[in-house]
Amino acid sequence: MMGDKIIEDNQSELDLMSESEWIGMPEFEMKKVEPYSTITVRFRNEEGLSEFAKIIGQKLTDKTKSIWHPYKPHSLPNKKMYFYEP
Repeated sequence: MMGDKIIEDNQSELDLMSESEWIGMPEFEMKKVEPYSTITVRFRNEEGLSEFAKIIGQKLTDKTKSIWHPYKPHSLPNKKMYFYEP
């Protein structure tokens, strides 16, 4: 269809325009932080989980799937904003 061709042409033009914005920009690579070691700890009951949480000084619930020790907060990229003002 003719409309599809116009959309494809416009998308190609937009892709080229956006690529030209990146010319000369430094490369960015996000380094993945891998753990030194991982272990699985199983608890017979809620009391065992609570006791372990107190020992390591972290909040744990029955929904907790993993933690970093020592504590490492989650980084949320949407909380960081950068503005360009010419």
